[in-house]
Parts: sequence; structure tokens; C-alpha cells
Amino acid sequence: MNCCITDMREKEVINLKDGCRLGCVCDVEIDTCTGCLVSVIIFGRSRFFGLFGRYEDIKICWKDIKVIGDDTILVDFECPAECKRCTNPNIFDSIFRHRS
Repeated sequence: MNCCITDMREKEVINLKDGCRLGCVCDVEIDTCTGCLVSVIIFGRSRFFGLFGRYEDIKICWKDIKVIGDDTILVDFECPAECKRCTNPNIFDSIFRHRS
């Protein structure tokens, strides 16, 4: 399968370690000497509707990318604490929590 850089921007990145959706590829880093793809970059999510800036960008090295599919990219990546998206509780979690 051949893939253009513009096609990479439409792919969703999923972390295999915890199943979190990290976001979509926003940029790539290429070694100009060898012409090899070094890493993919996912822009950090915005803080409070973008009023307080953004979190740090997520940079995933090529060695951490496991599978590039038609719609998704699966990575085996250890997220820093500030970029964990699944661990942040949603405001509606406590309201709609299923009690058993």
C-alpha cells in the first residue's frame, strides 16, 4: 500500500497500550539526508475551548508505529501524563454512569 503525506493527515491515531484515540496526524518529520520518515506529530488538544492555549504536541517516532491501515494508524506509545486523553474524566461521566 502506498500512502501520501496528505493521506496521513486524515488517519486517526490509536494507542495500543491503552486504546486511546490520540488524534489525527497533523504533521510529519522527515530526515532530509536519507528521505526517511522519522516521526508523526499530533497537535495537542486545546485547553478550555482554545482560550488557554494548547497542550504539548505528541511526537510519535517511526519505530513506535505498528500498523498503518486505511483509516487508522496503530501505535505502541507511552504517553506522557499531560497528553493522556482517556484518563481525564468527562463532566458527564458522573451523571450518566451506569450503576449495577
